[in-house]
Amino acid sequence: MPVAIRLTDLARPDFTPDVRAIFDVMVPMADGLLLESDQLHRMATEQTGLTDFGSRDYESRLTVLLEAMNAIDGLSPAGLLGLHSQLLQLLKNRLQLVDLLRRRPEIAEVELLPPVVIAGLPRTGTTHLHNLLSAGPAFRSLPYWESIEPFPPADEGADVEPRRERTGQAVWFANEAMPHFAAMHEMTTDHVHEEIQLLANDFSTMFFETVGEVPGWRDHYLEHDQTPHYAHLRVQLKALQHLRGGRRWVLKSPQHLEQLPVLASAFPGATVVVTHRDPVAVVVSMATMIVYTARMYRTEVPVERLAGYWADRIEMMLGTLLADRDALPAGTSMDLRFDDFMADDLAAAARVHELAGEPMTVADDAAMRTFLASHQRDRHGRIDYRAADLGLDPEELRTRFAAYAARFLGTEAD
Repeated sequence: MPVAIRLTDLARPDFTPDVRAIFDVMVPMADGLLLESDQLHRMATEQTGLTDFGSRDYESRLTVLLEAMNAIDGLSPAGLLGLHSQLLQLLKNRLQLVDLLRRRPEIAEVELLPPVVIAGLPRTGTTHLHNLLSAGPAFRSLPYWESIEPFPPADEGADVEPRRERTGQAVWFANEAMPHFAAMHEMTTDHVHEEIQLLANDFSTMFFETVGEVPGWRDHYLEHDQTPHYAHLRVQLKALQHLRGGRRWVLKSPQHLEQLPVLASAFPGATVVVTHRDPVAVVVSMATMIVYTARMYRTEVPVERLAGYWADRIEMMLGTLLADRDALPAGTSMDLRFDDFMADDLAAAARVHELAGEPMTVADDAAMRTFLASHQRDRHGRIDYRAADLGLDPEELRTRFAAYAARFLGTEAD
């Protein structure tokens, strides 16, 4: 077993001299940037040469999001630059999608088979299952670079390398600034990623809660029906399938836990795998990850406030899951406990294949075994997750999640 890594700089991040030097370079780069709609739209148009953003209904949502982001206290110059760059890319993605659909009207006729969808909180085995199912030829998945820049700029055409290189540069810096993040959730340029990044292109998703402390945005998102935004996701998946092929998608996002009826409506016949793990461990692990990544946008990190936010947020999500789980047809959905999955991950993957009507082939099995051989658990180290470091009380959490644990784990949270 690797030595456990204790994170001792959560509140006041300690960066290497090289990383501090890069942050210093970002200060003048952030000068003049505003989290403001007109500037972002103008820059997106200038950088793409395109002007049609499609339906402008997203602008009211963007306004709410910008207000929430501008309310973040202690936003660093690097944080301003990072948030601005992400929002700018989302607008560029909209422009390029609209242009692509105009030039390739045949995309509307692309058939989307019912996908396999993994719905579970982070830290419940979702990423490992996603990787296993994506390893073989049966399913089409979304590499990280494609999630960031899904649609090619007109001057780059079908060449994916420029987009891969840009994503690779961002991944390199993230790994330098967050050297222990890989031990929590490995990110590489080609790593299989979540379609929640595509949902962000329509400016309606819980994704934005993970990149900044935006309770005002959370409230707006939860108050609105997500059906039209899942429909927009379908359009994007068709476009990506047209551009780079694939027969049947495997998708994954924690957001689906609180959107099961919407998911079922948007993707009729989808196979849904709901993953489960001790919620106390999940809260501590996920909150640690969120707090650790906050160093990318804040000068100082309000550890206990962020941890409390995510304890509450996970309680909301699991409460919605308790209410909506039975909305999924039994013949196309299954529950998968983390411990059972870890005990025999290949057998669990085979069960998912069978449920989806895609029996495991020799090629699928071989590809999964090859993936496992090079992706041993804890190969990047093991984080020493401690509730006390976050100001969380495990006993209080155990009480809050008792109903969920009783139903899906057959026990009290422990």
